[in-house]
Amino acid sequence: MAETLTLAATHGARTDRAADPASPLAVRGLTVSYGDKPALFSVDATFPAGAMSAIVGPNGAGKSTFLKAALGLIPAVSGEVRVFGQGLAAARDRIAYVPQRASVDWDFPTTVIDVVLMGRYRRLGLFRRVSRAERAAATDALARVGMEGFADRQIGQLSGGQQQRVFLARALAQEADLYLLDEPFAGVDAATERAIIDVLKALKSQGQSVIAVHHDLSTVAEYFDHVFLVNVRAMGEGPVATAFTPEALARTYGGRLAATQLDQLRLTGA
Repeated sequence: MAETLTLAATHGARTDRAADPASPLAVRGLTVSYGDKPALFSVDATFPAGAMSAIVGPNGAGKSTFLKAALGLIPAVSGEVRVFGQGLAAARDRIAYVPQRASVDWDFPTTVIDVVLMGRYRRLGLFRRVSRAERAAATDALARVGMEGFADRQIGQLSGGQQQRVFLARALAQEADLYLLDEPFAGVDAATERAIIDVLKALKSQGQSVIAVHHDLSTVAEYFDHVFLVNVRAMGEGPVATAFTPEALARTYGGRLAATQLDQLRLTGA
């Protein structure tokens, strides 16, 4: 993989605008196709450091694809990704990723503490013995998400909200600078959602950057500082106060966003 994740650069990678070296994630000209259909087309996006950023758009807009392509988990046709001004290979240790819960095999026979310890593998190495300090770091990560009492439980025995907390704990155990989360609040109860958002806001207060795919438009203004709107193409980005507007949402969602939802967002000040 090229250090700047420049893929098929001769087929349209954008070079006219330099990425912000201070940005935790800056993408230029990212294009991803599934067969003949583009999932993302020539997308540019720059996320601010030390902020909570939301990625929003309708179903099938390419939100999860954007995160996976930025991480190199799926191939791109073209584009450049920079993480804190570096190529992905050089900055990978600074990134923690929480995938969609539905994409995980929860029948795999492993315990909660073992899942969280996976977040320490980059520091530990695959064949080194788990030290007391590493186990303590994993236990602390579980405590931060309110799951310290479940360390020896099989992951398949957990509720959906508990499973999501465990995967967030695994990310916390990495001690990363950038946290990427794919719909972290999908299918969880209200208590888990509040616990997760409190942890993410604590990360922000410590200077880390958080970028999350988010589907609940009614909480964007409450939870996030920055928003990136996407529907195959980049539809808008910026501070929530100025970029998360009914007009931008109507442009992004088209007829799929009901007029009543737009009215509610107007009433809440979006």
